[in-house]
Amino acid sequence: MLPGASASKTGYHPLVLLRAAIETRGRVEGDILKVDDFLNHRVDLELFPEIGEAIAKRFSSSQPDLVLTAEASGIPPGFVAAQALSVPLVYAKKYVGVGERYTFAREVSSPTKGTEYRVEVARRVLPPGLRVAIVDDFLAGGRTAEALGEIVEEAGCEVLGFVFVVEKTFTNGRERLEGHGWAVDSLVRIASLENGVAVLEPE
Repeated sequence: MLPGASASKTGYHPLVLLRAAIETRGRVEGDILKVDDFLNHRVDLELFPEIGEAIAKRFSSSQPDLVLTAEASGIPPGFVAAQALSVPLVYAKKYVGVGERYTFAREVSSPTKGTEYRVEVARRVLPPGLRVAIVDDFLAGGRTAEALGEIVEEAGCEVLGFVFVVEKTFTNGRERLEGHGWAVDSLVRIASLENGVAVLEPE
């Protein structure tokens, strides 16, 4: 949990629906956990109120000015988090190849997709001095998230931390981000993918 974050004071754990969806509807294909039936392709809106609430709790004492995510799969969790925090949402755009746009940009390679792309945020929507909460759907290698953090700092803003909906703990994504001194949290952590089954860490 991020420093200063608060846990739910109700008797209902805010991640019941999300954990159940991962366990029953997630698909394991090799070393990849597919959550595109409910989280990042087909979007099950029933899950997102609790996702937004849970992310907002993790930033409750940080007082962010903005939520930043990346298109396209980061937009649903980023939207509900920003809504719960009552702050604007900015999503970085992804492009293939160079461009002449007036942006903060980073090149990102995707080992799973075997491609390279540019993550860009228009300079006018990220003025210096903002306190930025970074949200995304999935943490594995952490390359896109790292690009977002670097963009925030290049813009003269403060990275309050990262919250992911799902994290694969056996990849190097968390270490990549923490190596910059950034705080990292996730709603559900996947301990392993064994025999075609996603094993979730205890709550």
